[in-house]
Amino acid sequence: MFLQNDEELNNLVTKICHLYEQISSLESLKPSKDVDTLFTQLVHTCIPPCPNIDLDNLPKRVQNIRSNLIRLCGQAEGLLETHFSTLLATYQYPLSHLNVFPYYTNYLKLGHLEYQILSRHLNQEPKHIAFVGSGPLPLTSIVLASNYLTKTSFHNYDIDPLANSKALALLSSDSDLSNRLVFKTTDIMDVTIDLREYDVVFLAALVGMDKEEKVKVIEHLAKYMAPGALLMLRSAHGARAFLYPVVDPDCDLGGFEVLSVFHPTDEVINSVVIARKYYDPMMLPGVNASSVDQQHVAAGVVGSPIILPNKCSHEVEAFNPLNIHANMIEELGFEEKLA
Repeated sequence: MFLQNDEELNNLVTKICHLYEQISSLESLKPSKDVDTLFTQLVHTCIPPCPNIDLDNLPKRVQNIRSNLIRLCGQAEGLLETHFSTLLATYQYPLSHLNVFPYYTNYLKLGHLEYQILSRHLNQEPKHIAFVGSGPLPLTSIVLASNYLTKTSFHNYDIDPLANSKALALLSSDSDLSNRLVFKTTDIMDVTIDLREYDVVFLAALVGMDKEEKVKVIEHLAKYMAPGALLMLRSAHGARAFLYPVVDPDCDLGGFEVLSVFHPTDEVINSVVIARKYYDPMMLPGVNASSVDQQHVAAGVVGSPIILPNKCSHEVEAFNPLNIHANMIEELGFEEKLA
């Protein structure tokens, strides 16, 4: 038993650890029947609602397994995207065949959600967006640029030159996207003054594979992004935290005002966090976010901010369904739970 007096959670963790043992014993994480089967089982295990998981209080062995599993998931995801990016490039019009990627529908749903969240906090279409960690198959930029932000320029950052070359090849038959989607091969930690030109910065879920790495990237963005610019991050909630790193809105977003946090309950894995860089130019990284914009989404009414404590708080309460996407919950962290 991993945890006393919580049979359901113990069973869940036991199953995840068993799948980890099988995945870690694979000779390769490249797409194959065995790889696809095991990762599909893992995702299906982690998606359903589960008992609250206090990651910090899990046994050390389980915490180590979680860290290793996130890295394995990241490697497998990278190999999967590389495989399908290479396949798509063989078509005369690659963008007409994006549905061959098995998770394309998820990206369509996530792109729609992120656009709706973003549009609530912008008065006009952004001129420049940065996507950090775009990879060989930059579906978020493609979906947003094609369907929603049709005049916006997207600068896609990835440290891997091969990933960028594969991504660029997908756009060769589309003159509009070829002009508006730019790919830059560099470590985002080396980008400073240029970050000030972006109205919005997206941070991919797998940029910063553990808490320390993730926070360092966020602190860097807080230091160099333009005051008032928006940061959109992907996180994980519940058992999904065994698949992706978690961003704690109360602790990890120093220099930013947290606006909204959304936790999906369907097949879209990642949670979405949106925050605004403080306007105060003297604000230094490491200062906790101080407010959350409470929004009554279903009623279309924007409420006044709720003041958050300047401390790490794990009391996060589900607020209301997000009417723009089925099975999506908006959550707000604050000192006193709503009655």
